[in-house]
Amino acid sequence: MSGDAVGGADLVQVVRHETGVVEVVLDRPEALNALSTELAARLRDVLVELCGDDRVRAVVLGSSQARAFCVGADLKQRNGFSDEQLRAQRVVYRAMAQALYGMAMPVVAAVAGFALGGGLELALLCDLVVVEPGALLGLPEVSVGVIPGLGGTQLLSRRVGLARASDLIFTARRLSGEEAVALGVADRLAAPGTVREEALALATTIAGHSPVAVRNAKRALRLGYDVGVSAGFEIEDAAWRATAFSADRAEGVRAFVEKRPPNWPGTA
Repeated sequence: MSGDAVGGADLVQVVRHETGVVEVVLDRPEALNALSTELAARLRDVLVELCGDDRVRAVVLGSSQARAFCVGADLKQRNGFSDEQLRAQRVVYRAMAQALYGMAMPVVAAVAGFALGGGLELALLCDLVVVEPGALLGLPEVSVGVIPGLGGTQLLSRRVGLARASDLIFTARRLSGEEAVALGVADRLAAPGTVREEALALATTIAGHSPVAVRNAKRALRLGYDVGVSAGFEIEDAAWRATAFSADRAEGVRAFVEKRPPNWPGTA
């Protein structure tokens, strides 16, 4: 990987790029990145740290291997769990999901290979999903006696509609990368073997824009999505004001007038 690796390679790698893009790489290859309690906790900690870092302009969530993005919950670890242990793991899982969904900056999922159950939910928790044609995506939880529990029932329906989400969840059907893009489960289709590069290029484009504007745009999109349009206009106005009177806006105008690339201060 290009860029500067940060921290140890224990379950999650962190690679920083000069562009302000940070790669968060799931690295549990022997289990196809199955979500153990330890992996979920490590991912949560990484995301919380990055969310508080103003130098980070965009994040790419990917895998160290081409065979799988993430195959979901580690059922081998969970086998034999007591109810108490399952409840304790649930707390860690939810904290991980909340940390990912709550990231202040845009997050792009780079999906190759299997993205099943909690693995697909990790992708759905991101803002944008780039997928390879050979990927296999699905929410098979009902086939093993549970339901999607990391936002799958809520986020999939918001992407593809209630009826289509019901079809995919009730049948546990798997989708190819092409079908996932066609249905709206994923956003962009990468050529085989290029998902990391495509996701990095997308994240780099995002990182080139005003970090204040991008973060406030994400906030307005997220907060305004589930409210009435009048309330949404108020959310947008607050986000606009937080951006329009920032150092980034002043620099953006100066750069436009002077016909040069902006040097974003990145502060409100």
